[in-house]
Amino acid sequence: MILTRRVLRWPIKQSPSLPVNTCFSSGIAFDSIKMAAMFSSSEISKTASSLFSAYASFAGSMMLVRSMANELIPHQLRSYLYSAFRYFFTPLSPDLTLAIDERCGMSKNQVYEAAEVYLSTRISPKTERLKLSKTRKQKHFTIGLEKGELVVDGFEDVRLTWRFVCTEGQKPHGGEKKHFELSFNKKHKDKVLDFYLPYVLLKAEEIKKQDKMIKLYSRQCPFSCEDDNERRGGSWGSIILEHPATFDTLAMDPALKKMIIDDLEMFLRRKAYYKKVGKAWKRGYLLYGPPGTGKSSLVAAMANYLKFDIYDLGLTSVRSDAELRRTLLSTTNRSILLIEDIDCSSEVLERQMRNKNKKLPDKTGQLTLSGILNCIDGLWSSCGDERIIVFTTNYKDRIDPALLRPGRMDLHINMSYCTTDGFRLLASNYLGISSKHNPFFAEIDSLLNSTEATPAEVAEELMKSDDPNIALQGLVNFLKRKRDEADDETENKATGCGEVDSSVRRLNAIVSRVKRLKTNVDQRKIMMRKRK
Repeated sequence: MILTRRVLRWPIKQSPSLPVNTCFSSGIAFDSIKMAAMFSSSEISKTASSLFSAYASFAGSMMLVRSMANELIPHQLRSYLYSAFRYFFTPLSPDLTLAIDERCGMSKNQVYEAAEVYLSTRISPKTERLKLSKTRKQKHFTIGLEKGELVVDGFEDVRLTWRFVCTEGQKPHGGEKKHFELSFNKKHKDKVLDFYLPYVLLKAEEIKKQDKMIKLYSRQCPFSCEDDNERRGGSWGSIILEHPATFDTLAMDPALKKMIIDDLEMFLRRKAYYKKVGKAWKRGYLLYGPPGTGKSSLVAAMANYLKFDIYDLGLTSVRSDAELRRTLLSTTNRSILLIEDIDCSSEVLERQMRNKNKKLPDKTGQLTLSGILNCIDGLWSSCGDERIIVFTTNYKDRIDPALLRPGRMDLHINMSYCTTDGFRLLASNYLGISSKHNPFFAEIDSLLNSTEATPAEVAEELMKSDDPNIALQGLVNFLKRKRDEADDETENKATGCGEVDSSVRRLNAIVSRVKRLKTNVDQRKIMMRKRK
């Protein structure tokens, strides 16, 4: 009633275009809206203040409960309760993530290596950071992922996401730990494990064969051409092997060269045979001969022919048998393990020294001959396939007989002095000439048959001039000097032996004379005693 009276007392002005009753109704509606707004704002302010008070009271209560819980409940129990709450209240994810570590125990993870090669061909335009490298002999750039980058791949109707992750090691000098994370829907787990990952392995092998670069690994190599992290585990660093040696350029006897090639090819195709007879799929070679006969060049030619990486292992850099096992396990399949100048390692000769001197104490925690034998031909040798072990030495007679037997050094190859066939190959490679109508070849053949000259020495003489006649004349003079030096040395040895023989004869004569004199003196003494 009050509202009605106050509204009725308002003066009403009639609009020329509206009737009186219309203006009166509009005034009542406007006043009603104004009063409702005033009522709502007051109610809202009261509600907000009450809510703030309730929140402050609740927050204070929770802080009190939290402080009491921290004082009364142990830390381990609180962590367990928090994890239980997260487990029950966190919604389940439909995705499954596979972590693919760089290493599998002491060996390299084959899936990680395949993923690294395969993903370099699946780079999307959305990728922000990449690693790029190229060597002189590579035809294309090598592209790799930077840490944290994502690659999205598809296989049939499955969407897969790869992520490259690098984390710092917990140890001070542990280096980075690298792994790939592969995420996909859980319902496709069987398809990914049974079909997609084998497909990645197969594609990676095809990519490797297209642009295969042979690597030379060494424990003394300070840097790795692709991955600094390779120095962990087996402590190998690598460079690209660009040695030009091939079997076509080796100055060797053609029959010996063919025998080596046939042996290598037979080894490659006998995987099933080795498995059938119960032997590890490996082959050992011993290259022996004087320095300069091409032992290292033969190893490079074998690597270029087989497309195998080379692991150059210096036994002096290995401190113990356990370190040797870790080092050999970190090598890959389809590789050549090179141990040069094995006769020069004091640890290899340790057993011979111990046999000669029984008082020599045993060395514990160091590299021993038994440790080398176990890694080459023991149980540890079966931890890899399609491997070749090459030993080199200048003196075969200094090697322990236990290393020389088949199974460890299966094929012994004598790298002899330069032959006539080797000289013709060197002349063709260095001077571009053949034996037809060349007056020097017959004389050089005669000198090589009577003189010991290494292929390295012959090659050095051929490189001294671009003129074939001058180079060949220089080689003739060099071989004649070596022949004369060998003859003089032989004469000196013969003279020395003659002088020694004569000296020995004179000494024996003096000893005999002394014995006779002593006998005569003794006889005289006996006669004097009898007379007395």
